[in-house]
Amino acid sequence: MELAAAGALVAGAALLYGLYALIYYKFVAATRCRNSVSLRGKTVLITGGNSGIGKATAVDLARRGARVILTCRNKAKGESAVYDIRQESGNSEVILMILDLGNLNSVRAFAQTFLASEPRLDILINNAGVFMTGQTTDGFDQGFQVNHLGHFLLTHLLLDRLKRCAPSRIIVLSSSSHAYGKINFQTIHKPGEGMGKAQSYGSKLANILHVRELANRLEGTNVTCYAVHPGPVRTEIGYSSSRWLFWLLYLCKGLRQDCDTGAETSIYSPPRASRA
Repeated sequence: MELAAAGALVAGAALLYGLYALIYYKFVAATRCRNSVSLRGKTVLITGGNSGIGKATAVDLARRGARVILTCRNKAKGESAVYDIRQESGNSEVILMILDLGNLNSVRAFAQTFLASEPRLDILINNAGVFMTGQTTDGFDQGFQVNHLGHFLLTHLLLDRLKRCAPSRIIVLSSSSHAYGKINFQTIHKPGEGMGKAQSYGSKLANILHVRELANRLEGTNVTCYAVHPGPVRTEIGYSSSRWLFWLLYLCKGLRQDCDTGAETSIYSPPRASRA
């Protein structure tokens, strides 16, 4: 009897959640962002722009005429994404640059190359993210370094160029999961284990704190900072981290938004008509 009651309770909860998700995504999340402001003459840098939200963002900004620099660790995947984005947007000014946020020397080398080859940087979108455990060659938790530390270093290495090209923007993809995050600077050198550890919630909290402090320090420079939450989105993140998470994400696939919808918070943050 107790088992049957528990099963009925779980089924009822699942049904209610399913109805909520259906109503929410059909009538609330389905409202689309319309940002058609021309970005001709602007240069946009998007980390992790080869797939998911980053790729969808790159397509939209390229359609509006921006010169889009997307970064990727894997050259073959990056080149494939560049081809797709050029085809979808009709814009040939989509460029691949190799960057591994899990290696701070790679971040420094990338910044040096970017500054030497690109005279402008109008919009920086720190989009790349992972959901995995492990330790980087720099000795940090892999998730915490890719999601936060690598982007932190990249942002500050490019900050003078952003100031010079002002009005400019810094957009950081965080998550509402930052509310569950804690940062222990004594343990970020240790690989996290499971959800809620440094590679996940803590890194998203660090994103929020970084943006808030940047906004304070950049007041009066005409460089504006945004931390955005894309919502639950059907991306590749998480599928390779563990078997149970793979199946959880797969079963919930229908309850998550597509990448075009998830990209809208990033798309909305660049210049709009009211600020043109």
